[in-house]
Amino acid sequence: MNLRTPLVALSTAVLFAACSTDLAVAPMKAPTGAKLSVSTGGGPGSYIVLVRGSSLSSFAQKVAALGGSVTYANEKFGFATVSGISASAATQLGAISGVTDVQADVAITLESPASEVVADASLTGDPSISSVTNPAGAILFGRQWNMRLISAPAAWAAGKLGSAEVRVAILDTGIDYNSLDANGLVDGSRSTSLMDSYIRNLQSADTLLDTTQVLARADNLIRATYFPSRAAYTDFNGHGTNVASQVSSIGFAFAGVTSRTTLMAVKVLGSNGSGSLGTVLGGVLYAADHGADVANMSLGGAFSKSGNGRALGIINKVFNYAKQQGMLIVVSAGNSGIDIQHDGNLNVNYCDAPHVLCVSSVGLARATTNPDEPAFYTNYGKNAIGVAAPGGNATLDAAGHLVATPGWPWGVSQASWVYGMCAKNALAGFTATNIPVLLGCQSGGAFIGYIGTSQASPHVAGLAALLIAEYGKGNPMLIKKLIERSGDPMDPDLGGAFGDTRINVQRALGL
Repeated sequence: MNLRTPLVALSTAVLFAACSTDLAVAPMKAPTGAKLSVSTGGGPGSYIVLVRGSSLSSFAQKVAALGGSVTYANEKFGFATVSGISASAATQLGAISGVTDVQADVAITLESPASEVVADASLTGDPSISSVTNPAGAILFGRQWNMRLISAPAAWAAGKLGSAEVRVAILDTGIDYNSLDANGLVDGSRSTSLMDSYIRNLQSADTLLDTTQVLARADNLIRATYFPSRAAYTDFNGHGTNVASQVSSIGFAFAGVTSRTTLMAVKVLGSNGSGSLGTVLGGVLYAADHGADVANMSLGGAFSKSGNGRALGIINKVFNYAKQQGMLIVVSAGNSGIDIQHDGNLNVNYCDAPHVLCVSSVGLARATTNPDEPAFYTNYGKNAIGVAAPGGNATLDAAGHLVATPGWPWGVSQASWVYGMCAKNALAGFTATNIPVLLGCQSGGAFIGYIGTSQASPHVAGLAALLIAEYGKGNPMLIKKLIERSGDPMDPDLGGAFGDTRINVQRALGL
């Protein structure tokens, strides 16, 4: 289901001219909702490779001899991604001693059930003046139906705010690390970007881009050219910043489930919300090897099982490795409204991978309806979904469009949005000459609302962080069971299709 809602948008965007510090005002371009990309190529000549028994340095030399390059390597696990080689060269690569598997990479794209809503509250101030010890005191907490639903305020009142020693990796589009709510929470020494290339969103106009345009739009190149003072994991999309703030926030504007948990930005998706299976799996390995206790994966990825058995085998190996390193992986169930339990030929959003905690979405369809109503877009499946969490919901008309309904505490709205600060460097898109156009959030005072299982998942990751602070590190399956068994029961008439419970932070902590 592809929905569009009007943006309550800022009036201008900033157009950056190449090799110039002069700014020119350009018309605002509304971001488009991203769609699910199924079994599409990750770009010409891109491959995932498993290597055994030889150093990756010598492997890189062999790849270079075949005309390609290694774009990411994890020597401990024996995993690499390569680009720039032909199909025949990939066959030669597979014949190299120590190479155990070569698979063509696969593109993935964020799926959004509706366009985001942006507002400028002109929030200003010193982010060090925060509500770390009282998240309910955040300026805009009144909009956070989601935190009240899961009884997070009761946990905060009892002093359960998380620990800086617990780290949650956000595998996403990056994080606006010095936003009003994230300032001081993001560990820059452990954060990274794997986006040195631009992965086309094949459900959009990206299909019309030529090679020059693709090369010019890589996140790492954009950062170096237009934002050289920003860290490599800067968020040019906005999605990752919103997701991260549900896990942990210092509570200036909005509260997170925790206020002290350390965040790690692991950028595996670019400004257009697209990445590849190789960047995602590389991100999982990176997070597991750099001390993440939890990894949140609010990102797309649906693969046909037919003909992809070896690729699915690589996914399972990577996720097993993460468990062995003591990292819990929390994933969003996806926004296609499908039964992933009975779609036997589809592996959706890693919910079939071992040891993961797969999260469905609930929320208010109207201001006065049941907040535990399954969201119109959420995927479901009795044995696939581990638990439900607030991700937002809406009422649809006969044509499938969002309907504005009265009664919301913030005025007439189209959805029970899950709010966070709008990333200052979020892009609305690019000009025809590949110059980035800012969305209009660069003041730092704008906030943005999303709905989706992407927003549900980080609530669960935040709860996991609180439980790890209580019970200790290194036992992800214990944390998973505690979360699944401690929530508020879902409507039994749903048959467990959306999870047996919706998370309850207070109950999970035994309060």
